[in-house]
Amino acid sequence: MKTIDIQKAVFLDARDLAVCQVVFDELLREIGMAKDCEEAERIGAIVIELYRQGVHDPAHLKLMVESARGLFGRAKPRTTVSR
Repeated sequence: MKTIDIQKAVFLDARDLAVCQVVFDELLREIGMAKDCEEAERIGAIVIELYRQGVHDPAHLKLMVESARGLFGRAKPRTTVSR
């Protein structure tokens, strides 16, 4: 008989959602994307799923989403001060 591995449902509280929201907003701001487009929906879904899987550090969560969506290098360049 085969067994099916069913993951226990992970519920997010207000603090969890606040972390996800900050990461989501920061990612969209950095790449200049509107919240109401399909790609933003995908990014939001990835943020939530990774958080549910245990990635709770905002910096790590952001890095993993950037990697998953190929967002490296898409951020607007920051200005640097020359010496």
